[in-house]
Amino acid sequence: MGVLWWLSGQPATGAGLPHPWDKGAHFLAYALLALLWRLGLGRFWGAFLLASGYGVVDEWHQSFVPGREAFGWDLLADALGAAIGAGRPGSPKTALLPPPRPGPGPRR
Repeated sequence: MGVLWWLSGQPATGAGLPHPWDKGAHFLAYALLALLWRLGLGRFWGAFLLASGYGVVDEWHQSFVPGREAFGWDLLADALGAAIGAGRPGSPKTALLPPPRPGPGPRR
């Protein structure tokens, strides 16, 4: 989240990603953020709401940076990425992870 905050706080130089590629960057960044929240929390809604909510706060923050603007389309890309990254509602977080390898038996 710190990296996203830092990136959105950089003044616009014209060297950023052109449209529509910037929306893909939003989608991927918030998909990864939601995936990490999902792995930590184990719940779709918590991961989705935290990642999407952070997207709202980050766009608001970006609106104060010289040469930058907050866009509704960016919020939509953030929310869609968060929905994909958070996984399927109701599925356990273990559905996102590879199956465990068999290990030694229990210790006695």
